[in-house]
Amino acid sequence: DYVGFTFFVGCMAMMAASAFFFLSMSSFDKKWRTSILVSGLITFIAAVHYWYMRDYWAAFEESPTFFRYVDWVLTVPLMCVEFFLILKVAGAKKSLMWRLILLSVVMLVTGYIGESILRDQAQIWGLISGIAYFVIVYDIWFGEAKKLAVAAGGSVLKAHKTLCWFVLVGWAI
Repeated sequence: DYVGFTFFVGCMAMMAASAFFFLSMSSFDKKWRTSILVSGLITFIAAVHYWYMRDYWAAFEESPTFFRYVDWVLTVPLMCVEFFLILKVAGAKKSLMWRLILLSVVMLVTGYIGESILRDQAQIWGLISGIAYFVIVYDIWFGEAKKLAVAAGGSVLKAHKTLCWFVLVGWAI
């Protein structure tokens, strides 16, 4: 069962990442500890949901759509918080965080509606979800978030770029 095994591997990878974040938190500079904590929460929440998704797949052999969206509605806004925490040292305002969170919730809710509730209108809901996604991508790659990261340089820019790639590739998948 390749699908069930993939969920298992994903769960173990997320648990390992959580252990790393939580256990290494004290070795980071104090200004980064909240960011590391949030990273640990994101990976822990994902690990728990991957475990449930594996069980759901094993029982019903169908996509665990509901569990995917429950996972994303928790972890995706936390990733938006992560952008803020990284860019906070560069002067980011909370309005950036709330804008990203709002866009992510629009992306997720409209995606769920199109995938699970109003399937006959999936293209419309998918378009709305996609627009929200691309606005987020634009904001982090070219907008205010990018400008703050470039101005800060160093580890802030590096962390921002890594998170940008995760959003571009990981969320697109």
